[in-house]
Amino acid sequence: MLLPHTLTAMSGCVPLVFAGLHHLSLLFSLSFPLPLPLFHPPLKTTSGSKRPTTLSSSPLYHFSFPFCCSTASSYLALAGDHQFHRRRGISIALYSVSEPFVWFSCRSLTVLSPMLPVNRSRNQPRAGMDYSDSRHKPHFLGKVLMAAILTALCIFILKQSPGFSGDSMFSRHEPGVTHVLVTGGAGYIGSHAALRLLKESYRVTIVDNLSRGNIGAIKVLQELFPEPGRLQFIYADLGDAKAVNQIFAQNAFDAVMHFAAVAYVGESTLEPLRYYHNITANTLVILEAMAAHGVKTLIYSSTCATYGEPEKMPITEETPQFPINPYGKAKKMAEDIILDFSKNADMAVMILRYFNVIGSDPEGRLGEAPRPELREHGRISGACFDAALGIIPGLKVKGADYPTADGTCVRDYIDVTDLVDAHVKALDMARPNKVSIYNVGTGKGRSVKEFVEACKKATGANIKVEYLDRRPGDYAEVYSDPSKINRELNWTAQYTDLQESLSIAWKWQKSHRNGYGSPSVMTA
Repeated sequence: MLLPHTLTAMSGCVPLVFAGLHHLSLLFSLSFPLPLPLFHPPLKTTSGSKRPTTLSSSPLYHFSFPFCCSTASSYLALAGDHQFHRRRGISIALYSVSEPFVWFSCRSLTVLSPMLPVNRSRNQPRAGMDYSDSRHKPHFLGKVLMAAILTALCIFILKQSPGFSGDSMFSRHEPGVTHVLVTGGAGYIGSHAALRLLKESYRVTIVDNLSRGNIGAIKVLQELFPEPGRLQFIYADLGDAKAVNQIFAQNAFDAVMHFAAVAYVGESTLEPLRYYHNITANTLVILEAMAAHGVKTLIYSSTCATYGEPEKMPITEETPQFPINPYGKAKKMAEDIILDFSKNADMAVMILRYFNVIGSDPEGRLGEAPRPELREHGRISGACFDAALGIIPGLKVKGADYPTADGTCVRDYIDVTDLVDAHVKALDMARPNKVSIYNVGTGKGRSVKEFVEACKKATGANIKVEYLDRRPGDYAEVYSDPSKINRELNWTAQYTDLQESLSIAWKWQKSHRNGYGSPSVMTA
C-alpha cells in the first residue's frame, strides 16, 4: 500500500521518525515517500548519471526518496553500495535508478538500534504473531500506540517549523519575485551573474554539469545566500532533453539567462563537432523547454566572435557576421535559431555579444578557475597569472605579426562586473514581442603587449614572454562600439582601467592558487 501523503522531517527528529515508522512497518508493512531535509551536507556528485540532482541553498535541503519502512536493512545496504562523504553523522549519496534519489543514514548504527539490531548472534524466529492470543495483545497495542504518538508528535513539530512547506518555493510563482534559471552558473561568468542576481533579490536556479564549472563557486553562493527560496543548484546536462524538460516542469521560471557553453576559440578548431553540439544543439533544447512550459524571457550570452574579421572598426550591431572559427559559427547558429523562434512566440529576447572578459568580483568572493587541462586554451589573463605564480615558466603569446601597431592582436577587454551588470539591466528591460541585440564592451582596443605590461604591474612579477606563431582562427583586431547599449539600457562600462581590473583578479588568484579546489566535491 502506498500512502498518498508525505512528511517533512527535521534532521534532529529523524531517529524518532525512523523508530515510529519502524514499529508501524513491522505491523503493517507500509511504505511511502518521505522528503527529508538535511543540514548543509557535503556533496559528491556521481558523473555517471545525466539525471538532474537538486541541491537547495536553504538550511534544510529537501530531497524526495522512496523509503521502505519494512526493510530498513535493505535501504542501508543500498546506501552502502554508493560513495559517501560524511559530516555531522549524516551520509549522503546521489543514487539514480530512473530518478535521482538521496539515501539517508546515520554514522552510527546505534542511533538506529530500535530498528536494526547489529549484534545478532542467534537465529531470529520467523513465525508470525498470533494476534488472537490475549497474552500478546497488551504488547501489540503498546507498540501501535507508541508508534502513533511518536509519528504524530514529529509531524506536529515539523509543521510548526519555519522550514516546513508542502511544495518547493522554486516550483511556484510569487508576486514580486522573479525566478531566473542561470545555465552554466557554476562557471566564471555565470557564477558572477548569479551573485549579482542574488544581491538584487532575484530567485536563482543554477543548472550546470560541472564539466567546466566549479562546485566551489556554488558553495560560495550558498554560504552568502542561505535563506530558503533564494538559490538552488541542479546538476544536469543541457544535452539531455528529458532532464531539461523535467527541470522546467518542476520549477516556475520567469526568465532564462543562458551562459552554458564551451568557449575556447583554439579548442573549437580542434573539436568543432563538440562546439556545435554544446552551443547550438543545447540552445535548441533550452528553447524547446521554454516553449513547452511558457517561459517567455531569454537573455542569451553571445560573443563578438560571430563577427569574424570585420573590415571596419569599431564593431556595431549592424556589422555583418562572418565568423571564422567553429566557436563563432556555433554561436551565430544559436542566434539565428533564437531569432526565428522568437518571431512567433511572443518572446522577450536580449542577445548580448560581448568581448574579451577579464577581472573578478571586487569583494574577492568569486574568480576565474579554469581546469588545469584547459589552461592552454584559456584567457590571456589566466596565463599571465599562472606565469606570475610560477605555475608555468612564462607567457606564450601566439602571433606577433598581425597588421596592428605593435604586431600583436588588439582586443576589447570588458570587466566581468560590468558584463553581469549589462545582463541584469537587459533582464530588467526585456519586453514581450521584442528582440534586442547589443555589443557589450568598453569601446577601447588594447594590444596583447599592452595587456602583458599591465599584468606585470598588477602582479609585480617580471613575466617572461615568448612569441609563437598565430593561433588558428584568431583575428587581428576587434573592439566594440557600445553606443547602442549606452543609449537604450543606460549601461556604460565602469571598470575600464586595465591594470585595476587585473589587480582585483590577481588578489583572488593569489589566495586561490588551486582555484575552488576539487571540481566535483564540496568540502566542509
